[in-house]
Amino acid sequence: MIDVIVIGSGPAGLAGAIACAGLGLKVTVIDEFIKPGGRLLGQLHEEPSGEWWNGIKESERLHHEAKKLSVDIRCGVSVYNLEKEDHLWNVHTSSGTLEAPYVLVATGAAEYPIPLPGWTLPGVMSIGAAQVMTNVHRVQVGKKGIIIGANILAFAILNELQLAGINVDRVVLPEKNAISQKAGEPEEVMKSLLNAAHLAPSPLLRFGSRFMKNDWMRKMALNFYPKSGMKVNGTPLQLRKAAIEILGKEQVEGVRVADIDSSGNIVSGSETIYEADFVCIAGGLYPLAELAAVAGCPFQYIPELGGHVPHHSETMETPLSGLFVAGNITGIESGKIAMAQGTTAGLSIAKHAGKGEGTIGDQLQQAIQNVRTVRQQAAIQFNPDIDSGRSKMNELWESLYANNSSKGSQKKIG
Repeated sequence: MIDVIVIGSGPAGLAGAIACAGLGLKVTVIDEFIKPGGRLLGQLHEEPSGEWWNGIKESERLHHEAKKLSVDIRCGVSVYNLEKEDHLWNVHTSSGTLEAPYVLVATGAAEYPIPLPGWTLPGVMSIGAAQVMTNVHRVQVGKKGIIIGANILAFAILNELQLAGINVDRVVLPEKNAISQKAGEPEEVMKSLLNAAHLAPSPLLRFGSRFMKNDWMRKMALNFYPKSGMKVNGTPLQLRKAAIEILGKEQVEGVRVADIDSSGNIVSGSETIYEADFVCIAGGLYPLAELAAVAGCPFQYIPELGGHVPHHSETMETPLSGLFVAGNITGIESGKIAMAQGTTAGLSIAKHAGKGEGTIGDQLQQAIQNVRTVRQQAAIQFNPDIDSGRSKMNELWESLYANNSSKGSQKKIG
């Protein structure tokens, strides 16, 4: 019999499986992709310390450790339903139904789409797809490209594309509308990027960013922001230009761009066409939480965490008995934090299962503290107010479920 089913073989899922299996639980991991690793597979960047974070190597390390502990990893298997019957969870997959008393949902995140005319042309892709094609499949996505959308994820992957020798001609904003919202407003974009200004490649940019924290200085800077943009590792960031159409007949041939004012409004008669053979749309990330919803888990909308997230405690348990969550499903953060959360979830499951004898409580508290430490040391945050978002969820949990949890049982909902 399976003790724990982990849905998702990314950093959170693999770390959780390792923690469970290390304490004697029989674990099965399910993932719809062809190999384990999740978003780790596409990550390649230099840390502030000068060390390189190689996601493929990190995923291989986790995979090897899980296999050593006899974790059953099944790739190419998708999950379409999750329901509780008596004391067991039924996990319905494309290859049959599995049962276990404990389930860890570590489904990660998905990208927000920002549709615009021409976005169905061959050669248009999400920024995450460009990362996977470049770093995982070693496929050149094109010779000259444009990124539509300026956020932390876009610039992390821009750097990876540059490392692969791919020419990204410029970064522009999407046109401001009901879908793009703040992503089309130069001031909001600048405000979000300032939270990662310490990673800017230019000492001048790093120095100047200190003054941009002031609202008045930021507005003035936008008014005088050069139309040609400011270069990020050689690629112009054009905060005062917005893409209004992707052009091409059989494939991408260019992008129609217009000047915008500091609020994101189109300047009439300012359209320009830039040539390109590929376009990356960077809309940002949101928690991929549908399975938790299908299971009946209650949700809360917390924008600081990236959107709607399932109710969960710092020990990664949900209000549904036997259901746990970890990683980006709980809020958009880095792979290192997802791994730390996965370990916490695994130890929490082991404690509920009566494993670990007298030391499991201390191990779990150390794991919770490690999540906080890794978060504090993170070079960048996808959502700058992540601490506020985490506090909101912790307060919500304390107000609704703490009494039930402290008695060793969880409130059953649905």
